[in-house]
Amino acid sequence: MEERSQETHAMPESFYKQLHDLQAVDFVLVELTLYLDTHPNDLAVIQQYNQFAQKRMGMVQQFELEFGPLMPFGHSFTRQPWQWIESPWPWEV
Repeated sequence: MEERSQETHAMPESFYKQLHDLQAVDFVLVELTLYLDTHPNDLAVIQQYNQFAQKRMGMVQQFELEFGPLMPFGHSFTRQPWQWIESPWPWEV
């Protein structure tokens, strides 16, 4: 079995840009979730939440097409060969 090196993978600038943008949308979704936990009938915020959730799905799809899966255990698709070991791991970026 091949061991992974401890060195950081050099990724294109678009990798970091897309990852940063995805993290920003994730932050918005966490904040909207917390708000909706205490204001469950706020239709405007529910609509905003759904818009950001849809945006996130598209962003994840684009990121994974270019750079491989973001999450294991069936949350992301993979191509052959198994991509999870090829993508940089969170502590490598």
